Amino acid sequence: MKKITTIVFFIVVITSTISASFIIYKSNDIITEIGNVIKSGKASEVSKYFNSTLDLTTTDNEGTYSKTQAELILKDFFTKNPPTSFTINHQGSSNDGSLYAIGNYLSGTASFRTYFLLKKVNTGYLIQKLEFEKQ
Repeated sequence: MKKITTIVFFIVVITSTISASFIIYKSNDIITEIGNVIKSGKASEVSKYFNSTLDLTTTDNEGTYSKTQAELILKDFFTKNPPTSFTINHQGSSNDGSLYAIGNYLSGTASFRTYFLLKKVNTGYLIQKLEFEKQ
């Protein structure tokens, strides 16, 4: 009986470890994907990751917008501030399962601290908050 209990315990621990590694791997993938589309400067590509409504902050706008409105605002931001580069400096997760990343968006000589927050929706993650703050 002790052997069976020990075996079951190790199976549970190993399965949990593998699942946690997979979740971390998947979260790094989505953050990298979003970073790459921000770097492309294509609002239509970034908007594919938007939740139905989201908080968006740019140099000209701040508020809660529908996915369509946010795409138009972001398109305007990218037109006025075309990307030179984008790098993710920090990323993590919170206790509620949300993911976040902080990066640096460069456009010519302008630099923007960029923050995005992802919420789990169904089986994936969508952008709930996106900020571009001029430094």
